[in-house]
Amino acid sequence: MSAAAAEHPWDSSQESQLKTADSLMEQLPGFRVEIIGGVITVAPPPDGNHASVLTDVMIPFLAVGVHGQESRVLQNVGLWLPGGPEDFAIPDLAVVDADFEDHLVQYNCYDPAVFRLVLEVTSSNYQQDLRNKVTAYAEAGIPIYVIVDRKHNRLHVLTEPVAGDYTSHRIHAPGEQILLPDTVGAEVKLDVSALLRDRGPKMAT
Repeated sequence: MSAAAAEHPWDSSQESQLKTADSLMEQLPGFRVEIIGGVITVAPPPDGNHASVLTDVMIPFLAVGVHGQESRVLQNVGLWLPGGPEDFAIPDLAVVDADFEDHLVQYNCYDPAVFRLVLEVTSSNYQQDLRNKVTAYAEAGIPIYVIVDRKHNRLHVLTEPVAGDYTSHRIHAPGEQILLPDTVGAEVKLDVSALLRDRGPKMAT
């Protein structure tokens, strides 16, 4: 996700959250709007380094054929969340079953059952990725959650979701090579140094 995000608690006496989300997207084209835990979050477009990391992290998945007949590697695809009546997220990257389009729930969001992995690249709203989304993705039963943490220069791999949390949370530093669980559909290795080198958000001068 991108730069600083604004949160908008929802007043149930007003229009539905999805209608509010629609209005915000119309007012702020290019911004990402999500509803996590009943709170609408609006994040500005990503910075260039964020986009570069996202491209770099896709390469190992594509190289071993994860984007093929059995599964697909997608950016910014909607994930319907069970934590609230209108909760949804738009992870930076996801690995989904190839038939994901048959599992549309609503609002261009898909059933969490088709998601094998979600990945977020942090920006200045990093606490959302490291806290709220951990709970949201675990509640949704997403098997693997990867966080490229540019704020703290490390990579998190969370697995084994149970009761709104991940029972396995491994933190990796530059210099390490990570082999993701085979539930992703192939042997995917991530080079932490390659993903995190000089990847902190840059401020305009």
